[in-house]
Amino acid sequence: MATTLDVLASGFAFPEGPRWHDGALWLSDMHGPEVLRLDAAGEATPIVTVPELPSGLGWLPDGRLLIVSMHDRKVLRLDPSGLVEHADLSGVATWHCNDMVVDRAGRAYVSNFGSGAPPGEPITPGKIARVGPDGTVSIAAGDMGFANGMAITPDGTTFIVAETRSEPPRLTAFDIGADGSLTNRRSLIDFTDAAPDGICLDAEGAIWVASPFTNEALRVLDGRVVTRVSTGDQGCYAVAIGGPDGHTLFICTSGSWIPEEAKALRNGRVCTLTVDVPAA
Repeated sequence: MATTLDVLASGFAFPEGPRWHDGALWLSDMHGPEVLRLDAAGEATPIVTVPELPSGLGWLPDGRLLIVSMHDRKVLRLDPSGLVEHADLSGVATWHCNDMVVDRAGRAYVSNFGSGAPPGEPITPGKIARVGPDGTVSIAAGDMGFANGMAITPDGTTFIVAETRSEPPRLTAFDIGADGSLTNRRSLIDFTDAAPDGICLDAEGAIWVASPFTNEALRVLDGRVVTRVSTGDQGCYAVAIGGPDGHTLFICTSGSWIPEEAKALRNGRVCTLTVDVPAA
């Protein structure tokens, strides 16, 4: 595996929620605030502006794009006529919404911050919302220590979420029921030197983890960190695997997680790394 990152594109306020879809990398420039599509050369095509800040992305089985709108705690849907409300999460999310993963049935799982407590202050445990394809909202899981990045295994049986500010920070797994329910909660790894953010899976069942406060992307396999990739002078906030052959790890970095600083700096980058094990 290569160890040097290449910069695919730069100049973002805060790139988040990367997803490889339909031959391109889609992402939210959270403080942009817009959803973008990057081609193989790193050229960005604006898709839609989300005034209340975009985060997690996913697609319904019919191909329509779902977008987490953070501050108004909604999931929006991009129809041919434009953005419409798909679901209102204010009854589940107690603070800003965050990442999202959508399963093959069109069920969307959405994390939220729990509260606005900054690092170093006690957090309010949050809940993960489950949104049916028809927009029906329910609680999938509670007592989350700042639920962040999420992923579903290719067989659709296991749900994985990063708890960035649990004690200790960890990756947590659940079994997924036929109805989309989450049961059998368990820790996959407790971190001693990292706070996991965005995640993605590869074909060996390993989990790539963004570690913003150590400026690294970590590969976790069988409950331990097996690879560390430095992102240099910027924090690593989100990861995705894709590319034409599935062997490209996309890494979203930024010089600051603080909104005002991120918007002023606009030095966020999307970097790439060729990896031996392809996307799940």
